[in-house]
Amino acid sequence: MSIEATGAEPQSKRGLGLASVAALGVVFGDIGTSPLYTLKTVLDYTGPHPDATATLGALSLILWTLFLVTTVKYVNVAMRIDNDGEGGIIALMTLLGVRRHQRPLIVAAALFGAALIYGDGAITPAISVLSALEGVEQIAPSLQTYVLPAATLILLALFAAQPFGTAAIGRAFGPIMLLWFAVIAALGAYGVSQRPSVFAAVNPLYGLEYLSNGGLQGFLVLGGVFLCVTGAEALYADMGHFGPTPIRLSWSLIVFPALILNYAGQAAIVLAGAPTEGNIFYRLCPTPLLTPMIVLATIATVIASQSIITGAFSMTRQAIQLGWLPRMAITQTSAEGYGQIYVGAVNWILMIVTLGLTIGFGKSDNLAAAYGIAVSATMLMTSVLLFIAMREVWGWPIAGAGAVAGLFLIVDGAFLAANLAKVMQGGWVPLLLASIVYGVMWIWHRGATAVRDQVIAQQTPLSAMITELHSGKIARVPGSAVFFTRAMDQTPPVMDWHVRKNRALHESVLALTLTVLSIPWTDPDERLTVQHVDDKFWRAEARRGFMEHPDIPEILRECKATGVGIDLDDVTFYVGAETIVPREDGKGIPRWQEALFAALGRNAERISDYLDLPCDQVVEIGREIEI
Repeated sequence: MSIEATGAEPQSKRGLGLASVAALGVVFGDIGTSPLYTLKTVLDYTGPHPDATATLGALSLILWTLFLVTTVKYVNVAMRIDNDGEGGIIALMTLLGVRRHQRPLIVAAALFGAALIYGDGAITPAISVLSALEGVEQIAPSLQTYVLPAATLILLALFAAQPFGTAAIGRAFGPIMLLWFAVIAALGAYGVSQRPSVFAAVNPLYGLEYLSNGGLQGFLVLGGVFLCVTGAEALYADMGHFGPTPIRLSWSLIVFPALILNYAGQAAIVLAGAPTEGNIFYRLCPTPLLTPMIVLATIATVIASQSIITGAFSMTRQAIQLGWLPRMAITQTSAEGYGQIYVGAVNWILMIVTLGLTIGFGKSDNLAAAYGIAVSATMLMTSVLLFIAMREVWGWPIAGAGAVAGLFLIVDGAFLAANLAKVMQGGWVPLLLASIVYGVMWIWHRGATAVRDQVIAQQTPLSAMITELHSGKIARVPGSAVFFTRAMDQTPPVMDWHVRKNRALHESVLALTLTVLSIPWTDPDERLTVQHVDDKFWRAEARRGFMEHPDIPEILRECKATGVGIDLDDVTFYVGAETIVPREDGKGIPRWQEALFAALGRNAERISDYLDLPCDQVVEIGREIEI
């Protein structure tokens, strides 16, 4: 026993180490590349020659923001509240809102927070790649004219490569980001060696004094400070990919120390007299190493952008599974991980918006005004949900939950207020994008609910269908039929139509309902329920979590194993093809909502394609539904 235990422990440590390095490439790309532009943006508020008080104050605000928001809120609090191992605002929403129902405000707030992340997903690649390439100005000012074309080409190539999958590239992300953090830590240490007194900024009084004496300008600087934690939400959202322990280890042992050193190094050279024009980050780098540093920074920002794009794909799949977005074509690009997917519609829309922002704003300085407002609003909504979770999941008294969540709300509220001041300078962009995405989610969900209500209202009792089958008027033909239906205890509408029009039915029949649960993964014992309704007639409910894609052949094999007498080699699948029309009695949803929902439905992926049904075994039955 002791020998086996001793041998298992190093393997466990090795696996944990590999997962921690892998997490560097997926989780920390965004927050890890923020030193490229954060301190520069903050000091831009103070003018070209900030004094020591302003520099130390700015550094103090950055360090304490990293600590309070990332270390305390996300690493030590949020990551302890998970939905069966999954994190992020949608997982938290389903834990607190969907499971309990009757909580439309929680659902609405969380969905708008999720929609805001799409806005962040369009801005992050643009500002990151631009800020990395702007380092060429340090080599030769004349190269500045090539920054925008180069950034455009890199981003175009990044989005164009998405359909091929990122499994092979992903294996290299972790080691590259490990190198990145080692390099920025070394550069930061070099900068600190020139003015070690910079670590006085660890005293929070420097930051508080800077805020209190700066007036309105001091408050608005928080909008720049917030850029240092724009990737913190990813720690929580990506928790399901690696688990909390590797993420905590990577943050505590590698990322947080590297960021502290680099920000301190940048502030130190400013205190030592370095100019703040151009990119302060690259002034830390010795001139002979500047070119390889720009190359490494560009690769790191591409990795950060890839993480954002992958996150948008994963969030889209969650929203589709939960019924908040229309079905879209989802391609599994690798068998190595469930998160390795490609969603074409999201990819190309993100590409168009990202390239538009890159070309329209032109410089990372200009994009900084648009950046942050989306994530700060999402973080505020996450704090509200965390308060509810502390009360309902942990059972904390209202005083304790209020004290902890109140601190988060004050910090998040201050950052959001400061970022809202940037609305006219570009902050309207992510708000507009989020409003569009939220509008699509809201209309789709409302339309889908109206369709479900109409289908339920028109259902035929199952007992009536059984009676008709026994009457001898319905011919039973050889073969097996699977009818997909929402009806849990009534006759599947598609089956009802088929029987009435064709006066025939297959010999063996399975009515199959696919239910998406408000948990990411389903317990093996609860994945399938089968009921023998009548002779050679079964109904089954297959339950899957919102992170799972239904595998129809697997479900049918499970049904077969429970005694369902269908021939897996001779199955015909029946699905409904619904045409949405407005109700004539004036009791339906508003016409404009019906029109938008119908348009979304026409452009949604067919259910047979979404479920990967063999095209030569599918019968689609069309019908009109008034909503």
